[in-house]
Amino acid sequence: MAQKTLVYYRNHNEAFHCHVKFHIQQDSDIPASTQLYNQICFAIAARHYPPSHRLPSTRQLAMQTGLHRNTISKVYRQLETDGVVEAIAGSGIYVRDQQKQRELRLSSQVRNRAVKDLDQEVRKCVDGLLNAGCTLQQTRELLTREIDWRLRCGARVLVSTPREDIGASMLIAEELAPNLDVPVEVVPMEELENVLESSSNGTVVTSRYFLKPLEELAKRHSVRAVAVDLSDFRQELAMLKELRAGSCIGLVSISPGILRAAEVILHSMRGNELLLMTATPDVGSRLLALLRASSHVLCDSPSLPIVEHSLRQNRSQLIRMPQVHCAESYLSNATIEQLRKEIGLLVS
Repeated sequence: MAQKTLVYYRNHNEAFHCHVKFHIQQDSDIPASTQLYNQICFAIAARHYPPSHRLPSTRQLAMQTGLHRNTISKVYRQLETDGVVEAIAGSGIYVRDQQKQRELRLSSQVRNRAVKDLDQEVRKCVDGLLNAGCTLQQTRELLTREIDWRLRCGARVLVSTPREDIGASMLIAEELAPNLDVPVEVVPMEELENVLESSSNGTVVTSRYFLKPLEELAKRHSVRAVAVDLSDFRQELAMLKELRAGSCIGLVSISPGILRAAEVILHSMRGNELLLMTATPDVGSRLLALLRASSHVLCDSPSLPIVEHSLRQNRSQLIRMPQVHCAESYLSNATIEQLRKEIGLLVS
């Protein structure tokens, strides 16, 4: 199967050249469409494809992956159904810009300059509503309603993913809690409806993989749903790229979903050159087998103490000690700062 190189863009102003190979394993039990779907989702979640970025055409992807254009169209339709991308007739497929749809995005000029005259900004807002035909009383009610809604949304953060991958929520919450001055709670998607029915306030935070169903649920309860972006894992990917062929790499995470996605991405980078083992830290026998076989172990921060304890406890059973690498962050710094603005906190 041919493997082609793509160039992604980290944002609109900075070219980020990340040589990613979309590797489709024809002999895998995972359908080719699912393999491609997962790889594109990761590229979007890690902002290699930023919001509003145009994705490759079906023809381009067909040439790069060897897949039929109908298969790629099916993947794009599924991404659109899941709220990850949007199709613009006659133009192409674009990464969905969530901020733009909520009309919260400011122009780059406004974002990059300090507001010198707050009174003038307020007057512009009021004048805009008056010019739209609102009375002063209606303008007051609209502004008050919007501010009250934002205050309710900023009262707490509910981090939510499916129960089967609640580890992803725990990773997100662990990084958000020290950076937000509001309570951060982990709630499985299956329980979120009941939580919001009992207290309809807060902002629901999730990954882009689960945004669409949570947006619909949040809308019913008049709260906001926001997707956070992952770290680009640049250091970790660089390390994996340099490992010699035949090396055994162990991946340990509290999130089964992350392990599945990482397995797909690693295959997209190195194909079958590396032997890969995965484990969650709560399955001791599988973790020990991984530590015995691996020359390098890559884990998330919650898993690190368990990995280190297992290494100390089973030192005599190991032929060699693997090199342990801990991914320092799961979320990008930019997405944390954006969330602070979303819920009305000062940007740190």
